[in-house]
Amino acid sequence: MESTILIPEIRELLVQNDTSALKELFESEHPVRIAEWLAEFEPEEIRQIFSLLPPYHQASILVNFDKDLQVKVVMTLNRQEASRLFTAMPHDDRADLFKLLSEEEQEELLPSLAHAEREDIRRLASYPEGSTGSVMTSDYMALPPNITAEEALNRMRREAPDKETIYYAYVIDEDRKLLGFLSLKDLILANPKKKIEDIMHREVIFSRVTDDQEETARKIQKYNLIAIPVVNGNNALVGIVTHDDALDIITQETTEDMEKFMAITGSHESSAYLKTSPLEHFKNRGVWVFILAILGLISGMIVQRYENLLSQFAVLVTFMPMLAAAGGNTGSQSATLIVRALALKEITPKDVLKILFKECQVALLLGILLGGMAFGRVLLQGGTMTIPNGYSLSLIGLAIAIALALQVLTSTLFGAILPIIAAKMKWDPAVVASPSLATIVDITGLLIYFNTASYILGI
Repeated sequence: MESTILIPEIRELLVQNDTSALKELFESEHPVRIAEWLAEFEPEEIRQIFSLLPPYHQASILVNFDKDLQVKVVMTLNRQEASRLFTAMPHDDRADLFKLLSEEEQEELLPSLAHAEREDIRRLASYPEGSTGSVMTSDYMALPPNITAEEALNRMRREAPDKETIYYAYVIDEDRKLLGFLSLKDLILANPKKKIEDIMHREVIFSRVTDDQEETARKIQKYNLIAIPVVNGNNALVGIVTHDDALDIITQETTEDMEKFMAITGSHESSAYLKTSPLEHFKNRGVWVFILAILGLISGMIVQRYENLLSQFAVLVTFMPMLAAAGGNTGSQSATLIVRALALKEITPKDVLKILFKECQVALLLGILLGGMAFGRVLLQGGTMTIPNGYSLSLIGLAIAIALALQVLTSTLFGAILPIIAAKMKWDPAVVASPSLATIVDITGLLIYFNTASYILGI
């Protein structure tokens, strides 16, 4: 509510050109809140506001805009303004923004930057999307092993204003090879005269530039790190990934897995729903829907084939929705658990027998529960239904119960095995599991249902 009130007030201050009030407002508020307010403004208006703020403050606001707005704002700046802004931005954020610019815009911007910034941007922007190198920052604290703790603290005090984080300092040799690390707490508690090499931790959790970004984020999560060092093929330290970037990565990957699991293609960007056009949503969602609809025709053909059975035993029709729901639910539950466990490296395809054994036990219990429910319903409510001569409610109930239990068993096992097969084939388990699972469960469920009923009822 407060932000909605402030937006018209900010517009009024802009119209009145009250620079003092605008400066006071933006200097007293958190950059994230300011970014939320300014997201409602036109890029030219944002430029006007930015002109009142120092570059570091502009940068802290800009990085909290979505990517599209970042580009639009930068496009309103002249070369000198853009240069100052890029220089003030965190290293990883400016590399990401640089990659969003056109080649022409990149070539126009680069000459206005200092050599160090120019090379840093080129290096960080060169790593493939999705790799750890593409999300790391080169803005870290490095120390040589032969200085004392006191000298290290003095150096950190001097360099701290220009570093993204100083809670960890990384110890490197002359070739920048990673030797160990120190926390700020280690340095504060250490004997001031002790050498860094004597107090540093030599066992370092690290990632490589070529590692998948999600794997690196999971390491930060697993080991409760504030940041993780990143090395190249020569084991030289080239950057770090911080915990806030890890949170962004996990959010992005979760969004991607969720959408893939629901058969949605496309870019899978978080917070992009309203910005995606209906036509783009149609493209992202229509392909799998169309494919699955065609495959769904098979289910119709199976029902048609058993038309005679259904005409004799109308009670079977009333349990078909329960059959489809039970198969879909148990299969999805199993697939969700396995996809998650694969993503978190809790299991691998080598554990397939253990997984199937466990899921089989769960499925049997679920099958007994749902089968018993179906059997009870037939006995309690079947008196109003027409039953052919020579058949009893208990026999029909038994046929339905067994068919339902078998459906739950097979659906659960399919839900477990499909992601494992996908992982073994180096495919994305989330993509394979859900769309194909629904169709397979429907088709196999109907076949199990009708064949079981036919066999037990002797038709």
